[in-house]
Amino acid sequence: MSRPMNDPRFAPLNLALEEALSRGLGSGFALGVRTQGGERFQTCLGLAQRVPTPEGLTPKHRFDLASLTKVLLTTPAVLALAAAGKLDLDDPLATHLPDVYQYDPNHPVRRVTLRQCLTHTSGLPAVEPIYTWGEGKARLEALVLQKDWAFGESVYSDINFILLGIVIERLTGQSLAALAEEAGFAVTPGPSLAVATEACSWRGRMVKGEVHDENAFALGGIAGHAGLFGTLDAVLNRADALVFGAALPPAARAAMLEKQTDDRALGWQIRHLNWSGGGLSSARSVGHTGFTGTGVWADTERGITWALLGNRVHPTRHTDVRAHHQFRQRIGNLVQGIFAN
Repeated sequence: MSRPMNDPRFAPLNLALEEALSRGLGSGFALGVRTQGGERFQTCLGLAQRVPTPEGLTPKHRFDLASLTKVLLTTPAVLALAAAGKLDLDDPLATHLPDVYQYDPNHPVRRVTLRQCLTHTSGLPAVEPIYTWGEGKARLEALVLQKDWAFGESVYSDINFILLGIVIERLTGQSLAALAEEAGFAVTPGPSLAVATEACSWRGRMVKGEVHDENAFALGGIAGHAGLFGTLDAVLNRADALVFGAALPPAARAAMLEKQTDDRALGWQIRHLNWSGGGLSSARSVGHTGFTGTGVWADTERGITWALLGNRVHPTRHTDVRAHHQFRQRIGNLVQGIFAN
């Protein structure tokens, strides 16, 4: 059971959260920490929705986790399939998606490996407005697979994880929504006890209880890059089980955390210069952030897991991204200062 952060030692954390609220970095925040000794602490403050009608934030509210989907669902699903012998991380996409750009057997997208997708080293673009291409999950996935993608410099890419999501559904025979539920999350939970995100011009409404990401929405509410909704407890439980627990076989967990590039393991970011988890984390730390204002981190050397969930995009995405990044770093450094010893 989690304990409240009302001890005097938590005063700097509470002050940082209150200042972020006053600066408009979100309408509400939920922060949770699990220590190496298994103690859990959490707090939430502010509003789940500021407009059109204010609604208080509670521990039972579900946040749109955005790109945390990549590390809490998609990455472990790929690693579980690898552990079961159903794929190899160095398999090209065409091994499991034989219809990917099927009219040209030599197209470079067919040679992109699953590992390259997991580490964002494929050269595929960061994002495309897939939601503008038409309607229906099957149609849009077919268009994604047949797209003549332009390759360039390796960048952080939603396309990588959309393709991985298709691989997962085909090899497991299960929908990503079903896998999300098995992992303790929800997909399109509806507005009750959901944290609001953006007033969406395309949908013509305040988005609440449906995925903020337009492409994930068009692809049925969830794709490999976005779509999970979860409470603070759900995020902490899942991250802790993946990094420290038995959610994956030991070899798969070790592979997930192994450094692949200067700033990435498989799916996860690793500590690097100016990373979101702050400069006081150990070198053996991993984490990930979500566009909506969410983040989760784990220091594997010190046994600390923490999650900071917010709604940076409410009621608009056009906010101070740099200030929010610095806020995340401040929280990470304060967590380390309190719990690292």
